[in-house]
Amino acid sequence: MNAEQILFERKGRVAIVTINRPEKMNAFNESLFERLGIIAEGLKAKTPRAVVITGAGKTSFCAGFDVNPDNPMVARIVNAMSAGHSEPARQLIYSIRKVVDSFMSVPVPLIAALNGSAYGGGTEMAARCDLRVMDPEAVICFSEVRLGLMPDWGGCAALARLVGPSRAADLILTARKITSSEASAMGLVNKISERGRALDEAIALAEMIAENGPKAVRNALSLIREYQNVSFSASLHMEAELAATLISSGECFHGVSAFLEKKKPEFPDVE
Repeated sequence: MNAEQILFERKGRVAIVTINRPEKMNAFNESLFERLGIIAEGLKAKTPRAVVITGAGKTSFCAGFDVNPDNPMVARIVNAMSAGHSEPARQLIYSIRKVVDSFMSVPVPLIAALNGSAYGGGTEMAARCDLRVMDPEAVICFSEVRLGLMPDWGGCAALARLVGPSRAADLILTARKITSSEASAMGLVNKISERGRALDEAIALAEMIAENGPKAVRNALSLIREYQNVSFSASLHMEAELAATLISSGECFHGVSAFLEKKKPEFPDVE
């Protein structure tokens, strides 16, 4: 396994994850999934205040699953087709989902810096992040159906929740490319960066988040992530309970005291 195929660094209170396979449009093979899983566990063990994920190079964020024969995972797809039953494919999908789900469950804001174009699973990862910053020259394409496949990294569910079922159907079923301006108009991305500065602006957004109370951010984020899984009344109850727990933690002491003293608050990290 080439550990350098995904780079990891901490910049102050922000972690930066870079998919580093530009010669393959940052497509994921078996070793990249293994590396992402290791990074996810490390982030949970020592959690930053925000995480930015991006791609190496200037043209690609991530092309999703590497379908070239030199990816050992491709053999499992071939086996599923040869056997004529779904179990080999099911095992492959759940092995991928285990890694992607683990990364997406890191309890701090995940920001996708779309420095270049995103295809297939790359778009799914971006859709599952909490926030997205996109280069004006990049394109997004849920390309799976062109290959006779469908999103299986959680992209169908994530996109439908993000932009609504009708727009999700448009993007997934046509597999058409959309520009940054269209992505912004439909709410698929939060911000269009200056050209070549998607990563810089995503880091700036992460640093802005990192200045706030980390427990407050985590509690609010947990509700935002879960709001469509429960009824409105249940989400209201969850909000009240999270807010009460947050107050009892004493974190607001630092924020309120700094406000009254007209100072910038310094919140302690979550242990």
